Amino acid sequence: MNKLELFLLVATFLAVLVSICVILWNRRITKRTLTTINHMLDAAIQGTFSEEVFDESLQSSAETKLSHYLSASKVSAKNLAEEKNRIKELISDISHQTKTPLSNILLYSELLGEQALPEESKPCVVALHAQAEKLSFLIDFLVKTSRLETGILALHPAQNELQPMIDDITAQIAPKVGAKEIGITVIPTIETAYFDPKWTSEALYNILDNAVKYTPEGGCIRFSVTPYELFCRIDITDSGIGIAEEEQTKIFQRFYRSPSAFSSEGVGIGLYLAREIIQSEGGYVKVSSTLGTGTTFSVFLLRES
Repeated sequence: MNKLELFLLVATFLAVLVSICVILWNRRITKRTLTTINHMLDAAIQGTFSEEVFDESLQSSAETKLSHYLSASKVSAKNLAEEKNRIKELISDISHQTKTPLSNILLYSELLGEQALPEESKPCVVALHAQAEKLSFLIDFLVKTSRLETGILALHPAQNELQPMIDDITAQIAPKVGAKEIGITVIPTIETAYFDPKWTSEALYNILDNAVKYTPEGGCIRFSVTPYELFCRIDITDSGIGIAEEEQTKIFQRFYRSPSAFSSEGVGIGLYLAREIIQSEGGYVKVSSTLGTGTTFSVFLLRES
């Protein structure tokens, strides 16, 4: 082996050695960076993150930017929590401040209606009482919706039987059903599901009330339950006016009222609130309808948590 070959061999060996050292050094830098970022993220998740001072290397620049981002996120989370508390207090104040005056208006309008009034005054008293009831209903729904959207309203789903809830709902709606002479059929069920009885009843009642509202006198409504592997489906089917296909994606929007429904009482919150409640429990709501022949609202509840 001559000197040139020996030189080339040594040079190749040194090049390989340098390459290995560079690779190992880069791996070490990368591992240290990832470890630092991982610790920063863990601290942020645990709420113990605090910004530190870094040097001016490129690696440290990236770590500093991440540090600034996490610090800003921590401040944003704190501000969000404070804002939620302010909203909670505001909703509580609105609920408290309006409850007593509205109750008094309703009470006095009822007492006034029992008095010997001139014939021309009686329609005014009836209208006063009706508008006070509508205002009370609207404020109640707005408060519930605000609490649900801000996470203030806490649902507590658990394993429960469906039939008692359905029986309670149909009992509540009985006066409205009787006034319109609507037939209501409930298919008995022994199924259970995972839901909050109080708020799920509220959701189903809103859907059922909507069915009664848009079903003509002498119509019919049917309750049925279909079990699946993951969900229980509750169908509320009516023989009402139906919903146009282009409107079926809009009816769950807050305050949406169909142009064909303006002659009926309502503010467009009931279906929105129903969907929000069911989604908060891990379920969902679907609608299928043919204009002029009726509508089916299907509520899917988890069978188990």
